[in-house]
Amino acid sequence: MYADNRDAPPEPVTVPWPLKPLGSAECGAERLADGRLSYWIRHDIVRGVTPRMLAWWFSNLEGEVTVAGQRINRYRAWHPYDHVHASYVRRCPDGTIGPGAQIRLREYLGANPRFNVDTVTTIEKLDEEGYIHNPALAGITGLVRMEYTFTRVAEGTLYENRLLIGGVEGWRRWATPLMQRFGFDQAHGLAWLRHNVEEVGIFEHLLPPLYLQETGLRE
Repeated sequence: MYADNRDAPPEPVTVPWPLKPLGSAECGAERLADGRLSYWIRHDIVRGVTPRMLAWWFSNLEGEVTVAGQRINRYRAWHPYDHVHASYVRRCPDGTIGPGAQIRLREYLGANPRFNVDTVTTIEKLDEEGYIHNPALAGITGLVRMEYTFTRVAEGTLYENRLLIGGVEGWRRWATPLMQRFGFDQAHGLAWLRHNVEEVGIFEHLLPPLYLQETGLRE
């Protein structure tokens, strides 16, 4: 999933929205009893965005969106500096996106070539309560896990998520300290926290009009 790849990120796309600062959210890192590292974020309220919109978004990452009169890739619009590519490499038997489906993701955390993300991740849960997926590291799962929760509030959605680094069973548990030291160190963790705060903040601008256009619904 995370590689020390020196290839340069692509040129950013142009969007009219500011990126939220890291300080707009509560966030941190803690070591769990099982040895995994948990990077966690409690975002500022995502205003005007509902949990239903968020569940729809993660099922519809492919395609384009019109921003300021230009058609651009919607995944890149979600983070104009860091995101490169998103596509579904496996769908559910009925053609939808949900548990068991897989997504190919390419991005650079902080637009930094050191923090190159190139993974296929498997969806475990995707509904209005939240989203869980398990990115592969060199084709191996069980070493990285991402968990999101969506809670409806008056202004929009309370969005919380965490990235878990390390395994809990067999050789994965024994490999965890090495992975945390050499594969995903504190600098990676800080880059992920900042990246995630920035992309979640963009939902307020990107998602409501796109959701209305493609579904005909306002929430």
